[in-house]
Amino acid sequence: MNAFYQKWKAPLVGLSLSIALAGCAVPGSYVYDDSAEGKTDQVDNLRIQLVTPELLRKLKKPEAQVQINPVLDSEISRYDYRVGAGDVLSITVWDHPELTIPAGSYRSAEDAGNWVHNDGTIFYPYIGSVQVNGLTVTEIRDIVARRLSKYIEEPQVDVSVAAFRSQRIYVTGEVQNPGQQAITNVPLTVLDAINSAKGLSEDADWRHVVLTRQGQEVSLSLHSLFENGDLTQNHLLRHNDVLHVPRNDYQKVFVLGEVNEPQPVMIQRAGLSLAEALAEVGGLNEGQADASGVFVIRANAPDAEEFASVYQINLKDARSYVFADQFELQARDMVYVTTQPVGRWNRILGQLMPTINAIYQSTRSITEINDI
Repeated sequence: MNAFYQKWKAPLVGLSLSIALAGCAVPGSYVYDDSAEGKTDQVDNLRIQLVTPELLRKLKKPEAQVQINPVLDSEISRYDYRVGAGDVLSITVWDHPELTIPAGSYRSAEDAGNWVHNDGTIFYPYIGSVQVNGLTVTEIRDIVARRLSKYIEEPQVDVSVAAFRSQRIYVTGEVQNPGQQAITNVPLTVLDAINSAKGLSEDADWRHVVLTRQGQEVSLSLHSLFENGDLTQNHLLRHNDVLHVPRNDYQKVFVLGEVNEPQPVMIQRAGLSLAEALAEVGGLNEGQADASGVFVIRANAPDAEEFASVYQINLKDARSYVFADQFELQARDMVYVTTQPVGRWNRILGQLMPTINAIYQSTRSITEINDI
């Protein structure tokens, strides 16, 4: 996901500047044509699609459904903590207090326990060095009991972990309490880790959380997990996993052209519609804007045939305000409001095409290199 953002960062900035410059260079722009309603214009690989109920249905993303996660359920049912270097073990031998607490009864199990050394061993009276690295407490108990049986008749042995120090995960980014969390004998999932970090901060992007494991990134949606009960977004965490919650800085749209306050608008956790974005910038500039020429420019995936999709909505039609409220914007969308109808939209597109084609070709080149 991060790589995708980096690929598109420069092209989107270039396109933003191009649109802004084109708006200054051209006295006005106009595209809405009653005779062409329902049709799709083609201008050098950019299609202009009118926002209609049919288009809204086509663009609407299916809502995430409640899903179970049998893989996670299986992993949790088979989970067993394995001891590593740095852990502290508490070994109890019943009826033999001299073996159980050799350092004194007033010290905690963590202080008086058996430290697992860097070579994965502990030292225990009578039996000496015991290799415990990678073993469960049950396996360690059996080894200690078997070796003690040479000195104690039918020893009753219990082993537990007094301090979990060998394995950890890291929660970074926009959470209330970032930092490392220990992996213990209780399975630790993504949901558990977020809750242990005191939840998300106000600026968190909960739709694009990244889990990094052994150099591989997995994109997770906490929105789907929390709001829709999609348990496939929950994973069992392992040693050295990094769970990163990014800021929602990327989650913004750019509103340009003839509006009262042209500026970026953040997409909130509940999403952002075209109507809400226009309201955030104070609405259309009534003296200059052409309400029939409100456009949304959306970058396509790098491997798509077209560089971007362009959607047009005619706000002169009162029904279109309903469409605008139903049109969900996506991160890095550009909303452009044209001026009085003294030109045509393809005039601006003509000035933008060299930049758009250059960005399109460079993006294709980057994609091809990454595929090698």
